[in-house]
Amino acid sequence: MTATRVLVLNSGSSSLKYQLLDMRDASRLALGLVERIGEQTSRLKHTCVGTGETREQNGPIADHDAALKAVAEELARDGIGLDSPDLLAIGHRVVHGGMFFTEPTVIDDGVITEIERLIPVAPLHNPANLTGIRTARALRPDLPQVAVFDTAFHTTMPESSARYAIDPRLADRYRVRRYGFHGTSHAYVSRETARLLGKDPAEVNVIVLHLGNGASASAVERGRCVDTSMGLTPLEGLVMGTRSGDLDPAVIFHLARVGGMSMDEIDTLLNKRSGLFGLCGDNDMREIRRRIDEGDQEAALAFDIYIHRLKKYIGAYYAVLGKVDAIVFTAGVGENAAPVRQAAIAGLEGLGAAVDPELNSVRGDGARLISPASARVAVAVVPTDEELEIATQTYALVGKSN
Repeated sequence: MTATRVLVLNSGSSSLKYQLLDMRDASRLALGLVERIGEQTSRLKHTCVGTGETREQNGPIADHDAALKAVAEELARDGIGLDSPDLLAIGHRVVHGGMFFTEPTVIDDGVITEIERLIPVAPLHNPANLTGIRTARALRPDLPQVAVFDTAFHTTMPESSARYAIDPRLADRYRVRRYGFHGTSHAYVSRETARLLGKDPAEVNVIVLHLGNGASASAVERGRCVDTSMGLTPLEGLVMGTRSGDLDPAVIFHLARVGGMSMDEIDTLLNKRSGLFGLCGDNDMREIRRRIDEGDQEAALAFDIYIHRLKKYIGAYYAVLGKVDAIVFTAGVGENAAPVRQAAIAGLEGLGAAVDPELNSVRGDGARLISPASARVAVAVVPTDEELEIATQTYALVGKSN
């Protein structure tokens, strides 16, 4: 029997998320999360989808090697362990692939070296991703391991979108350009939006709004990304949970010269103490909406700033694409916060986009339209599935040689 299962690993600095999928029908067999790795209070939460059983382990898990071994033991208890002949490959999420990696790639020593070279432009993410890769390769050196890069979907951007207006020689020397992130989500969601419309991805133009604690927008023209809001790092673009998004670069100079702040302090300010959290002390949209309903003006202003930036990007990407078939919301906020969707589209009726309040208020797990039938531009909610996208790309790549 041909192996059809793919294990997807998303390794963070102190966490390990995973899913095991059977690619014959893209069904989930198991999923889980190991968090607080390296602490005394580590926790592993594992769910076997077939039985519906969820198990938890609490106690110290020293490192990622111990975490993956613990995951392997949980999978083995369900009869779907890492040593199963049905396991075809392991797919790894890697945040930054630069311009070198434009598609999923089978991992070898050379690939690892190149991912290491990109650490200066992804210091928080690539080291953690590499840890997961090395651990998995040590446990199953015989098994194909595939890297799927967050940046890959955005490598189709034209130079006019990807370049910053600085000396190109200096930019090339230090790899300064717009790379974009959340690419696996944007790829999956734009394709699923086309399916929802009953069309081929090559026939539609879509504005994708990935709104979670991290948030990004993309302009997808006939299945290819032509612009995206995040840049060299995930800091640029939309207002996010704790990140500022766009701001005048001179703010950094001003805070250093006049405020006496160090580069590390400014980095922490813009990445961890800004965005919604910096504006009102909360980065949970549900809490912000609760405060607004109670008359909190600080929360209301934070929400208005968030929506204003979002609406600016929607308008900008209308101009970039020329013709828009759909605007789609995804990720935690995009999928669940009806007031965000309503406010972001309000006033765009002249551009053909509108939200039906009744459809918008209905909660659901699947992809759905929330625009009236008369709207020229469809507005949709499409749940993202980055793990399925990673598994699909891994299976397509390894299956060719299997």
